[in-house]
Amino acid sequence: MTKASDLFIKALEEEGVEYIFGIPGEENLDFLDSLSRSKKIKLILTRHEQAAGFMAATYGRFTGKTGVCLSTLGPGATNFVTAAAYAQLGGMPMMMITGQKPVKKSKQGRFQILDIVDMMGPITKYTHQIVASDNIPSRVREAFRMAEEEKPGAVHLEFPEDIADEETDEMPIPASICRRPVPEEKAVKAAVERIEKAKAPIIVIGAGANRKETGRQLAQLVNEYGIPFVTTQLGKGVIDEHHKLFMGNAALSSGDFVHRAIEAADLIINVGHDVIEKPPFFMKPGGAEVLHISFNTAEVDPVYFPQVEVIGDIANAIWQIKNHLRPQRHWDFSRMMEVRDHHDTQIGEGADDARFPIYPQRLVAEIRSAMPEDGIICLDNGVYKIWFARNYRAHKPNTVLLDNALATMGAGLPSAMAAHLVHPNRKVMAVCGDGGFMMNSQEMETAVRLKMNLVVLILNDNSYGMIRWKQANMGFKDWGLEYGNPDFVKYAESYGAYGHRVESSEGLAPMLSECLNTDGVHLIECPVDYSENDEILNTKIKEISSAI
Repeated sequence: MTKASDLFIKALEEEGVEYIFGIPGEENLDFLDSLSRSKKIKLILTRHEQAAGFMAATYGRFTGKTGVCLSTLGPGATNFVTAAAYAQLGGMPMMMITGQKPVKKSKQGRFQILDIVDMMGPITKYTHQIVASDNIPSRVREAFRMAEEEKPGAVHLEFPEDIADEETDEMPIPASICRRPVPEEKAVKAAVERIEKAKAPIIVIGAGANRKETGRQLAQLVNEYGIPFVTTQLGKGVIDEHHKLFMGNAALSSGDFVHRAIEAADLIINVGHDVIEKPPFFMKPGGAEVLHISFNTAEVDPVYFPQVEVIGDIANAIWQIKNHLRPQRHWDFSRMMEVRDHHDTQIGEGADDARFPIYPQRLVAEIRSAMPEDGIICLDNGVYKIWFARNYRAHKPNTVLLDNALATMGAGLPSAMAAHLVHPNRKVMAVCGDGGFMMNSQEMETAVRLKMNLVVLILNDNSYGMIRWKQANMGFKDWGLEYGNPDFVKYAESYGAYGHRVESSEGLAPMLSECLNTDGVHLIECPVDYSENDEILNTKIKEISSAI
């Protein structure tokens, strides 16, 4: 016979789990004791459950395997809600394990007890309370299957303390061999016919295409047939953005160079479309046709009604299309190339601007210059996310981690920590606003304790800058969004990290170089002025792009 908590750990080991992120409580003590004897799984003790959830989700985003996080009942479990939504909307496989009071006999009434299973229902793919130790193998296997099946997302298992202490003779269930269905031949043929017939096709790479094999096939398609491409924010880096056929990233809702390039197309090859990201085009009757290539059929609405759908494994779909496609002499990409040249010129403007607080274009250019091709930047949520989406060229997939799904604040630092765990030999940087950083800044202690090597760049304007900027643009008075900050250098040092402050635009580059090439956790405070957003995002881009 095996103790139920031991069986749970064995089931997780069978799934290939490497880390469990979180904070145990008294209801998890059997589970914790069993975990202490595991030779395969390491506990990453965090300072807040939300951060643990962000780390587990980011682990899932990088590896394609389910990241696992742990909390106790009640308040520990409710702290997972934002992270669950982050994983669910962002397509990241993540499992939450929460404790619970005894379910067969309890003398504590309703103290700390909430219906966590029901609470998790709307924000997960699967949520279940384990009510018998014999059910552990099947519940764990099903949860992992659901988390990793397209579209990946969040799952939840509640493990009551009396069940954890039971004895059972069950064994873990190994994962089955499973392959996604390949697209149907007739659909592939219809797609090829539309592409060959088109005068100026363009590829839009979305969130669902951000998979290793899909990126390889897409790169081959672009290289062999010379079809230009753009990316959404969650499709960023699928193909090297220094490619001569890269038309830009859909960072702005409208009026950018990307939209001018798409307007020149008569066929949009939309790969990996996810409804959580608005595509950089609206369909209209008589306008450009859309070829939808994805794991799932299109969700039709008034502005998205594709004429052809190729459903199944995306990498296989692209491979089949590539093998049947013939280059066409009548394809004309001259208008797109004209737009690209203007786009590239505008992207480079301001990279050497000496004003301080630092000019956004210079900030992005300095970081791009300091980071190696495989370096990873993890963005928290703020207007700077648009700067990096537009101006920071990604060479490889998942080297620019931004959240264009839930778009939550507070995920930048935990995501960078997970990136370091998955890729300990690569340079990692978190880019956070002062507001977002403070939402999970306590994890600086976790990073120092784990002896991580990473850089945390804080863009400081002493306010919730993005909302303040929008407040001004909408004609409202400047009110309710300013606050005070700690001395970030001393704050970092209090955790045992290294603190730095940028004093001039010229000082950023050498400071980045020093921090990226010195072991330990480095915090860099950099003043910013969000008033430059109007000039950069509203005036310059839209005036120039509308004129070409």
